[in-house]
Amino acid sequence: MTAYIVRRLFATLPVMAVVAIFVFFLIRFAPGDPAAIIAGEDATAEAIAQVRMKLGLDRPVLEQFAIWSLQLLQGDLGISIFSNLPVTRLIAQRLEPTLALTLSTLFVAVALAVPIGVVAAWKARKLVDRLVMGFAVLGFAMPVFVLAYILIYFFAVQWRLLPVQGYAPIREGFWPFVESLILPSVALGVTYMALIARITRASMLEVLAQDYIRTANSKGLATDRVLLLHALKNAAVPIVTVIGIGIALLISGVVITETVFNIPGLGRLTVDAVLKRDYPVVQGLILVFAGAKVLVNLVIDISYAFLDSRIRY
Repeated sequence: MTAYIVRRLFATLPVMAVVAIFVFFLIRFAPGDPAAIIAGEDATAEAIAQVRMKLGLDRPVLEQFAIWSLQLLQGDLGISIFSNLPVTRLIAQRLEPTLALTLSTLFVAVALAVPIGVVAAWKARKLVDRLVMGFAVLGFAMPVFVLAYILIYFFAVQWRLLPVQGYAPIREGFWPFVESLILPSVALGVTYMALIARITRASMLEVLAQDYIRTANSKGLATDRVLLLHALKNAAVPIVTVIGIGIALLISGVVITETVFNIPGLGRLTVDAVLKRDYPVVQGLILVFAGAKVLVNLVIDISYAFLDSRIRY
């Protein structure tokens, strides 16, 4: 087991290295000149050249990459071009709202989607199953921002049950904190929930058709015991896999959701940095998102070894 975990840990290193190289050169070759943006619309060529020299953008790209790589190995993501603050500090300031939104969405989606998928498989080809599949198709097809505006219109504007926008830190009170997360969590979680419910149903149907499930039923075991202890446990690997894959949906959805609900998280910071061509901030954010994705995949891979002992060898 230890050897398996160590192998998986070392496998993440080349992935992050490739991501870092790709991010650096992709942003450098993207259209737009941050020096011209900083200097202003009426700036002369000499003023733009001075800004470019100050930022080190006049150096060869490979030299810029070497300097950036050495800083990255020391945990330094650089200095923001516009705010002149360390990128790590900017990310730390915006981390709480994004982390709260992501965890609340993940908790709600998994807590609802897995039971829904299990029930749909148990009642296959019946009304409950058709309703779940209809929800899965509709939820996966609906864009996040469309659902977000629908929720805002009814729950915030018409019925005035929840705040329209904004984020309340937990230090300002638990209920204001929860209130500020309900609408964005639902808007972001519906697509994720639909995906998990659909995969859970498909995996459970495959397991429920096995001989050992029929044997358990013939012995008179309780239905909940058969579904949870026998079927769901053996169907867990595909479900855990899709939960990990769905993290990518959350990362991309966070950018849209935080923009719609005016949440000052990493998603909003990403949008602002891209519009301003703030290279260090964009690079740092992409590395953070990629690192989170790699970490989640690592946790998922390790969980396989606990769910199925054959995977360890």
